[in-house]
Amino acid sequence: MDYDSTMNDQILQKSPLIIIGRKDRVDFPELGLYDIDAKIDTGAYTSSIHCQDIEVTDKYGETKVRFNLLDPSHSLYNNKEFLLPVYAKKEIKNSFGQIEERHIIKTRVLLFGELFDIELSLTDRSKMEYPVLLGRQLLNNRFMVDVSQIDLSYSQKLRRVNE
Repeated sequence: MDYDSTMNDQILQKSPLIIIGRKDRVDFPELGLYDIDAKIDTGAYTSSIHCQDIEVTDKYGETKVRFNLLDPSHSLYNNKEFLLPVYAKKEIKNSFGQIEERHIIKTRVLLFGELFDIELSLTDRSKMEYPVLLGRQLLNNRFMVDVSQIDLSYSQKLRRVNE
């Protein structure tokens, strides 16, 4: 049997996975960050977010990380400082192939009207096109990536607002 688009449509209709495009605009309500551009990256395991002034501190016997989201060149930058518990510390290979030790926080991301728990590595992504990268750890068993699509979650959000 030849594989064709009809078969592909049948596969997608039977899948319990949400179709997401190669990029989208997402919300991080707990961080007060809305409609931020995110690249969907099946090549990355861990999701990451652009931060600056990342500083680790021990506060009351608990390791915390202090940081500012984004940087002054970004339109959503608000100079708000965060102090959150460090969930983990991991060695992560960056897009240039270099190993970096990064601090991971836990928060939630809003996609398709649903909140998902997410682990985010904090890093300087100022040289990257997208301030947020969503990796396989979030995507696995939840989403199927259609690289021909963009902003599927954001479009759904706009439709709901306009109803």
